[in-house]
Amino acid sequence: MNYFVTGGAGFIGSNLVDRLLSLGDAVTVYDNFSTGIPEYLETAKKHPGFHVINGDLLDQEKLSSALAGCDFVFHLAANADVRFGTEHPAKDLHQNTIATFNVLEAMRKNSINKIAFSSTGSVYGEAKVIPTPEDAPFPVQTSLYGASKLAGEGLIAAYCEGFGFQGWIFRFVSILGERYPHGHVFDFYKQLRAHPDHLDVLGNGHQKKSYLYVQDCIDAIFIAQEKSRDKVNIFNLGTDEYCEVKDSINWICGHLNLKPEIRYTGGERGWIGDNPFIFLDCKKIHSLGWKPKYTIHEGIVRTLEFLEQNLWVMERR
Repeated sequence: MNYFVTGGAGFIGSNLVDRLLSLGDAVTVYDNFSTGIPEYLETAKKHPGFHVINGDLLDQEKLSSALAGCDFVFHLAANADVRFGTEHPAKDLHQNTIATFNVLEAMRKNSINKIAFSSTGSVYGEAKVIPTPEDAPFPVQTSLYGASKLAGEGLIAAYCEGFGFQGWIFRFVSILGERYPHGHVFDFYKQLRAHPDHLDVLGNGHQKKSYLYVQDCIDAIFIAQEKSRDKVNIFNLGTDEYCEVKDSINWICGHLNLKPEIRYTGGERGWIGDNPFIFLDCKKIHSLGWKPKYTIHEGIVRTLEFLEQNLWVMERR
């Protein structure tokens, strides 16, 4: 199989690329390296079936040419900057929604009809049903990121109906693990390296979040592709647990053997669009035989260990 991975130099993408290559598949990575990290592809470059193209998804001609000869698309490239979305509203539209349209059009021109898409639990907004299943009523969108991802889901479903595509849509919780380049563990660790005596935290510390270890995430994606063969396959991916931000702080500080003063900004949301309670119902993916191997606590510790051993990642951000 010849796979095409957008955003393949990113956190989830590079881990997926290594896994695909280890299974004997050929992989083409398409990434503009605006946030992707070239060093994450060092292992992949040693594989004869690997190819990387420095390109932007908004360049339709280059994208269409790059896709020639591929069999399956993993569309992971996106602007994932949820927190500052209101400061650059066009970015989510262009890098998430329009980029997804461009991928679908390039696939259609190349007669490629299978796509897996990294969506987000943020599409549920502030859900009324907790844990939130895939068929929950959709509330008002609370972030530009979530809205742009939901629009991408809609485009994929429409192409499945109109052009005979087959799609796998994965609504992730926040992902943790090796090559993690941003997010709360990264931010807290960076702060504590700079000033171990105190930690500034957005919100009140009671925000409830669920997280998933990156290799568990990839396992789930593979199982879904193998066992779910509908026209449009939508899956929540997360753990059957959640934690408060305060719990995560305790685990991080415990691992680092630190006892800083915790300084909260206050309020139940850390920023505009921050969902104070994210917890997804994952019975659908469980029914296919998948369950995560690692707890949230274990995922956080593994993430910290990676950052401790790769301080150069911290210096890039």
